Amino acid sequence: MTGTDPEAQRNEMLDRWESAAVGWGRRAHGFRQLAISSWMIEQLALQPGQQVLELAAGPGDTGFLAAELVRPGGRLLSSDATEAMLEIARRRAGEMGIDNVEFKRLELEWIDLPTATVDAVLCRFGVMLILDPAAALREIRRVLRPGGRVALAVWDAPERNPWATIPTRALTELGHGSRPDPAAPGMFALSDPERLRDLLEDAGFVEVRVEPLEAPRSAPSVQAFIDETVDLSFMFAEGYNSLAEAEQVQVHGRIASLLEPFTAEDGSIGLPGSALGAAADA
Repeated sequence: MTGTDPEAQRNEMLDRWESAAVGWGRRAHGFRQLAISSWMIEQLALQPGQQVLELAAGPGDTGFLAAELVRPGGRLLSSDATEAMLEIARRRAGEMGIDNVEFKRLELEWIDLPTATVDAVLCRFGVMLILDPAAALREIRRVLRPGGRVALAVWDAPERNPWATIPTRALTELGHGSRPDPAAPGMFALSDPERLRDLLEDAGFVEVRVEPLEAPRSAPSVQAFIDETVDLSFMFAEGYNSLAEAEQVQVHGRIASLLEPFTAEDGSIGLPGSALGAAADA
């Protein structure tokens, strides 16, 4: 983040996600993490007729699973902070024939909904990216009806997710960037399970459950891995795309070297990954 003013930082993040939506749209069918989404759905024990809110929905995968389970009479409110991401989710819902869904632009730190209006809330890989996750969790607690449930997913520690750290490490080692601030909003900001648990309890949630979830990644080649990372990580894309062709070749070579322990004889890549799933009662 280049600015120190919180509002300027929020606007900068929104602008980046608007720009990133094109890449996420291209990868919507590939980067689905259905095992994590399924775990989240299981925690909610959804019933027909219920109202479900998905925050930071992106392409909408997790919420679309919920929409099927609350039929008949139930609805999904699929939300994101950027219109570009919402447009991707709208298009995909149409392609999938999901009609019990409404789309709305909502921000996590101040959810523009009345108090106690939804039965369940989903947020996959969103809460750790904002400036004030405690405020977001208080807002989630506010909009849930008594007895409602929340299910979240955040990324586990960096060392358990080499697929995410290797590209940034390559840029940094070659002098094209600096290491991310671990205290700043980002994919590993809530990787401490005890901190995540404390934030949920401080927001008023009870029966909090936090557990690790496997989230492996694969790619058919080093180039495919880099192409996917450019589409899904605006932090890496900004650095990588600003380089001259010769510098990109160097970065490619360093990434290939770092990926060697995870590379098969045919050149395909298989990387471990880990997320933290959290669920709680309102």
